[in-house]
Amino acid sequence: MRIAVIDGQGGGIGKHIVEQLRKKIPELEILALGTNALATGAMLRAGATEGASGESAICYNADRVDLIVGSAAIIMVYGLLGEITSGMAGAIAKSKADKLLIPIQRGNIQFVGVQRIPLPHLIETLVIDVERRFTSDQNGN
Repeated sequence: MRIAVIDGQGGGIGKHIVEQLRKKIPELEILALGTNALATGAMLRAGATEGASGESAICYNADRVDLIVGSAAIIMVYGLLGEITSGMAGAIAKSKADKLLIPIQRGNIQFVGVQRIPLPHLIETLVIDVERRFTSDQNGN
């Protein structure tokens, strides 16, 4: 299984996701895709297998992974304080890869029916889901 972790700004959320995935599933192939080099670098230092930065890298790789994870802002034009372009959001949204998105509620976008849960708990839930998918994939299910 090949997973893309997409983040921007300083890469803090992506860094935490990569760290937790690496602890739980050491053999997982993790591609760090940052909207900028700072975010990509943070995810690589956290243990990503490889990384790339910018709109072209995100658009190119969105269909070359089995799973995409990150905050819900990665599929919103101007998400992450404007770092997500329409090209990035479109490529991620139309990718055939499954997407596990963390509903971080900031600014003027709120998710109705979603409880506000601390970020570490959301990441833990995401990692459990990835681990379940990885195990199922390894067992041929």
